Amino acid sequence: MRILLLGGTAEARALAAELHPRVDIVSSLAGRVPEPALPVGPVRIGGFGGIDGLRQWLRDEHIDAVVDATHPFAATMTAHAAQVCDEIRLPHVVLARPPWDPGDAIVVASDVEAAETVARQGYQRVFLTTGRSGVHAFRNSDAWFLIRAVTAPDPATLPRRHQLILSRGPYRYDGELHLLKEHRIDAVVTKNSGGDMTRAKLDAAAALGVSVIMVARPPLPPRVQTVDTVYEAVQWVAALG
Repeated sequence: MRILLLGGTAEARALAAELHPRVDIVSSLAGRVPEPALPVGPVRIGGFGGIDGLRQWLRDEHIDAVVDATHPFAATMTAHAAQVCDEIRLPHVVLARPPWDPGDAIVVASDVEAAETVARQGYQRVFLTTGRSGVHAFRNSDAWFLIRAVTAPDPATLPRRHQLILSRGPYRYDGELHLLKEHRIDAVVTKNSGGDMTRAKLDAAAALGVSVIMVARPPLPPRVQTVDTVYEAVQWVAALG
């Protein structure tokens, strides 16, 4: 049994640790983050070259099954994996961590809609945590932004008034509370990533009465099988025999 584990998340690293070396796994990382946290076992870094490249790689490497444990917003990779596995009849599952309950958050469909909401609501000091790829939607905003990302965005995409923090989670409640107070934040913009690593900002915002604008997850491909936890993913692999 040889399994491709599409990773880059804490869940993917935990799953690799559970399976290796008992199961022959190859973890794949997109390569967009310098010095990524690496899972145990063999790792490949970089893209596959689209659907055709992924299909060929799976055949060349004699892969028997695919576990997609990518970030919930890695929609292109998830769609490609689902399509190829369906075409070549390869067992495939998505490890999809449960989303956050948005509660009183303003739920939007995209970074662009989030930027429009910031402008419409008149927020002036915004904590932007959508990652470097989401910054460009806010580049023409009049608000001031505290931007947190793992790697620096392209300077051309940054809003005129901002402060940049480069860091990687997990984040603690006390630290997030201090950050929101220190910078007098009146709105937090986040993706609905789910999980515990970055949830503390939501709890801190709720405690301070700070508004939250939450970008909804892209839908999963139709008919794809999903599991919620690492344990369930381990059980799925075990059932393959």
